[in-house]
Amino acid sequence: MRKINIITGLFLALALGANSVQAYPWINDLRTLFTGNKAIIYTINIRSFGAVDKNGNDIIEPWLGDTPGTFLNAKERLDDIVQTGANTIYLLPITKVGKLKALGTSGSLYAMDSFNELNPQLDDKTDPKSVFAEAKMFIQEAHKKNLRVIIDMPSCGSYDLSLEKPELFLKDKQGKTIVPADWTDVRLFKVYNNDGTLNKDLLDNYKKFADMVLALGADGIRADVAAIKPYEFWKELIDYVRKSDPQFMFLAEASTAWSNPAKDYTTYTSVEDLLRAGFDGYYGDFANFKNNITKAKDFYKLIDTDRKIAEKFEGKKTTIASFATHDQLSPILTGGEDYWNMILWLNVTLPLNSYFLDGFITGDTYTYKYENQKAGKTFTDDDQYFVHRGKMDIFNAPKRPGGTNNKLIDKYITAMKFKYWAKNLIIDGKYVPLKTTHPDVFAYARTNESDAVVVIGNLNAKNDVETNVIIPKLKASSFVSPVVMIEPPATKNGKLSVNLKPYEIQVFMVGKVQIK
Repeated sequence: MRKINIITGLFLALALGANSVQAYPWINDLRTLFTGNKAIIYTINIRSFGAVDKNGNDIIEPWLGDTPGTFLNAKERLDDIVQTGANTIYLLPITKVGKLKALGTSGSLYAMDSFNELNPQLDDKTDPKSVFAEAKMFIQEAHKKNLRVIIDMPSCGSYDLSLEKPELFLKDKQGKTIVPADWTDVRLFKVYNNDGTLNKDLLDNYKKFADMVLALGADGIRADVAAIKPYEFWKELIDYVRKSDPQFMFLAEASTAWSNPAKDYTTYTSVEDLLRAGFDGYYGDFANFKNNITKAKDFYKLIDTDRKIAEKFEGKKTTIASFATHDQLSPILTGGEDYWNMILWLNVTLPLNSYFLDGFITGDTYTYKYENQKAGKTFTDDDQYFVHRGKMDIFNAPKRPGGTNNKLIDKYITAMKFKYWAKNLIIDGKYVPLKTTHPDVFAYARTNESDAVVVIGNLNAKNDVETNVIIPKLKASSFVSPVVMIEPPATKNGKLSVNLKPYEIQVFMVGKVQIK
């Protein structure tokens, strides 16, 4: 990845994060930052972030001289995150993982084998400090660079853990532990006792997880598949954590459109009930954006659903731009560079928190040379390099996501600089949907009393379209300055006339026009 100017990165992180770079010791402000839609979240896998693949075969093989990813070498790469303009790091799971019935050679990050033990794979074996001490150092160094830290909390336990602590796990009528959906390496926890009361043993173990996260000095938790645990569970856990840190942020992996992956065995808590329990935000329904959002009306409904929920909570709840997470195909594979560019600008201009997966900025396709081959050595009972093609590898020990597409890097820099420059509009301004004359084209404004950022996007993956964007008080003489476009628009009284390529997104500054 080409280096982004570090001064620019620090400037962005400062301008879009807290009001000033905090003095150490750290004071957590993540809830305030997040609920104000000012978080710029950068997601990493410690197992790969600082790894060095010396022979170039994409897999980390320490026995052949490669350097595995650890908290300590990840700490040395924190400036890479600062340079992106991010102000928050989201760590994929860092707990100990299971070895039995495993997927991949290192164990799935989500096959949690302990509530309060960190993954020993992330320990620097050349350093005498414990892996906990190394993780704490990583977080302390992140804080010194004005980066908040979120830690992922898995929703299920490993098969190994189900053998060790069977009382924590749900069983079917035959007495077997439950495999949710296609997650063959994990088992469902038993949230309720047979008498319908909450399983206190499970809750106490999750409190141990929370205690560990607090002891590390982290600022928030992302709860994996949060909806398969009930309101009462989350209410007690979140209240427990907030007694220690009122600014501790909770993000639910949940959406209004998702269905229960374990519907025959668990209740499914609604997004609104999760928020009532104390969660500060959720994912929104951006996960399958390309297939689900093909018309402007779909786009408006998607954004409107989240905004109506936020209004019920007086604007104190929000979402993240979950267009491209570790669970989704690379945007480059999904829709190419134009689709990638649309996701980028939606991240920058919508009323939500920006979210970027490690490798997004350079257009990584997450395809690996070792994919599904037989492994020379394995940490688990699986000797195959199992991967989900086109998605970040969470099952093995891959190289760090990367790429050399400088054109995408330049586009990212432009977008993030604009996010800072126009922050009074796209962070503090109102969101106003705009009518267009083509069903495939959405448009919206982020506006204050007189100026606006206008965003126009073509959801058609195959065809060029021509459309008018209706802005009633726009005049032919109005100030319209292009930020992103291929062909300039025609400015007419009451409308902008634009031509759009497939998946093209255009962004304009419009001055001295009230948009309501």
